[in-house]
Amino acid sequence: MNLQHTALVERLRLAGLRPTRQRLCLAAILFGAGDRHVSAESLHQEALAARIDVSLATVYNTLNQFKAAGLLREVAFEGDRTFFDTNTSNHFHYYIEETNSLVDIGTENLEVLGLPQLPPGTEIDRVDIIIRLRKSSR
Repeated sequence: MNLQHTALVERLRLAGLRPTRQRLCLAAILFGAGDRHVSAESLHQEALAARIDVSLATVYNTLNQFKAAGLLREVAFEGDRTFFDTNTSNHFHYYIEETNSLVDIGTENLEVLGLPQLPPGTEIDRVDIIIRLRKSSR
């Protein structure tokens, strides 16, 4: 067993997840290359390219389990577009339409002002900001 495998086993166990073969294989793809954004479909394609025999349904289930365990952050917009982000810290995103991709934006220069009054008995969990970009016409 190599060091990366051992670290992934420990990471899953600490998150309360059993380190199954499929979870470990998908975790190696997800967490092996720094912070990134993936869709279930793109992770499925990466898994198939790496000769990991896994169904798209299993990829969806695993991503949702990782999200529930706090290993991933879900970034959903327009109802049907969902990305999973390995960077779970407080940050925002650019969405680049031409490439259907997200890019992280730090929080150091952003302020959110003028939020409406919250309904009684609620509190803000987090604020998601997605700035959509397209190629300029110039």
